[in-house]
Amino acid sequence: MTVTPVGPAAWRRHGLRWLALAIAGLALFLSVLLWQKLSRIQEQLARQSAEAGQQSLEAKAWAKQAQETVKDSAARLTLVETRLGEVALQRSQLEELIQSLSRSRDENLVVDIESALRMAQQQTLLTGSFEPLLAALKSAQTRLQRAAQPRLAPVLRALEKDLDRLSTAQVFDLPGLLIKLDEGVALVDGLVLANQALPSSAMKPSQVQTQQAAAPSWWITSLYQFADQLKGLVRVSRIESPEATLLSPEQGFFLRENLKLKLLNARLGLLARQKDAARADLASASIIVRRYADGSSRKTAQMLQLLEQSAEQLKASDSPRLEGSLTALATAAAGR
Repeated sequence: MTVTPVGPAAWRRHGLRWLALAIAGLALFLSVLLWQKLSRIQEQLARQSAEAGQQSLEAKAWAKQAQETVKDSAARLTLVETRLGEVALQRSQLEELIQSLSRSRDENLVVDIESALRMAQQQTLLTGSFEPLLAALKSAQTRLQRAAQPRLAPVLRALEKDLDRLSTAQVFDLPGLLIKLDEGVALVDGLVLANQALPSSAMKPSQVQTQQAAAPSWWITSLYQFADQLKGLVRVSRIESPEATLLSPEQGFFLRENLKLKLLNARLGLLARQKDAARADLASASIIVRRYADGSSRKTAQMLQLLEQSAEQLKASDSPRLEGSLTALATAAAGR
């Protein structure tokens, strides 16, 4: 067997070979490691890609669901807006209906109160009593206070003013005035006319006794009788009214009857609530008494006083008018 000697060059080549093998093994090892790392990275990327794809699908599903939800919400919002518009329209219609009903109720209340006041005023004119007017005003005041409408406040104030005025008004005494007119009719027969001659019995008793005492003889008595007859033929008196001078005794009877008719007509006018006619009859009766009756007579003074009192009572009997309340009601009914 032949042994070949190993030289330095062979050792060098042998070492380079082993070095190359080591480097190749190291490179192989590093390649394996790198391949494993790349594999893990690929698996991780694949897993992340799958997860991303899953999340993308889920996101798409959520987006689709969100889109459907948005569409549903938009549809519901549109429906709600439509319903809200309908509700707003119904509310406006309801408010108009309520206002219309309120105005209609106020107008009916105003018309009812006005009718009640006018009817009460007619009853007052017929009966001569203020009670119907007072009752109607109090009832209207209570109804307006219960209604509590600001637009009817002027009507309420006008009613309060008329109620206060009626509460302090003087009550007309119709029976007392009728009694006075009856007394005036009874006084007519006793009136002394301006051209009426005084009866012989009107001479004072003291004058008669003096004449009897001063006439002891028959011729003086005859003289006095003759003088009385002359006084019956000629009478001198002062008459203020020229019409009374031309009044004959027969006309005096018709004058008294005419005066009675004037007073009775005034009485009938009061009973029929024709106060203007009653005033005219009383004024005419007063003119007749002043013109034809004797102003110095006590009964004439009584008659004139009775006629003046009756005229004053008749003037105070005018029932107060409700112009303020009726004007306020007319203004409220017109909507101003």
